[in-house]
Amino acid sequence: MPQPWKPTPALKATFALHGAAVLGTLALPAAWPWALGALAANHAVLTLAGLLPRSSLLGPNLTRLPDAAAARREIALTLDDGPDPDVTPRVLDLLDAAGVKASFFCIGWRARENPALCREIVARGHRVENHGDSHSWAFSAFGPGRMKADIAAAQATLADITGQPPCFFRPTAGLRNPFLDPVLAALDLKLATWTRRGYDTREGRPDVVLGRLTHNLAAGDILLMHDGHAALTPQGQPVVLAVLPALLRTLAEQKLKPVTLADAVA
Repeated sequence: MPQPWKPTPALKATFALHGAAVLGTLALPAAWPWALGALAANHAVLTLAGLLPRSSLLGPNLTRLPDAAAARREIALTLDDGPDPDVTPRVLDLLDAAGVKASFFCIGWRARENPALCREIVARGHRVENHGDSHSWAFSAFGPGRMKADIAAAQATLADITGQPPCFFRPTAGLRNPFLDPVLAALDLKLATWTRRGYDTREGRPDVVLGRLTHNLAAGDILLMHDGHAALTPQGQPVVLAVLPALLRTLAEQKLKPVTLADAVA
């Protein structure tokens, strides 16, 4: 069952500051410029926190696997923006050949266009998670009603198609605002971002993407890649397909075991 929303210390401080600003201005009207300045500074901090995908100021944020999973040498491969009818099946084949599992953060509208592919992801032992319905680049500017509707639509779509309600949500590019945490609490979802990313929607050089993913690689890391919107290599291949074999070899050499987020936190 969804748990009651618990605001973070930063949000509690925000509520207190707003209350103090109102009461202070009523008691001393001449102090309104100071109150306004304090509120503006507070909103700037909250906005910055929303623009930093790995920040936890706005709410709990899974950026690494739990200590118990790290102790088991587990690592999480996560793939965003699918399912892609051309790329995702080949990603699944590479994962199968290596005997590893991954978490696919799928877009609701793309899942409705490719329902069989979503079911194939689950049938092969992976997990489908929630990446929003519209994948709008304006997501971090959504109000609470629109934000909840977008996430809930993807949740309903993915649960209906796969028979597995997603456990985790990841916003577009990791960007969000203070409304997200109470929305996720109401929908019984957890925010999951990443430890490191390859920027593989913009970088087509496989060696550069691989280097970003493996630099200081450690047990417990959450890696972000893209099976949808993948950049192309100079040879015209989706870069995820060029990087994944080398990445999987590196994980095997370092005795790191890729698992789904759901298995890692269970």
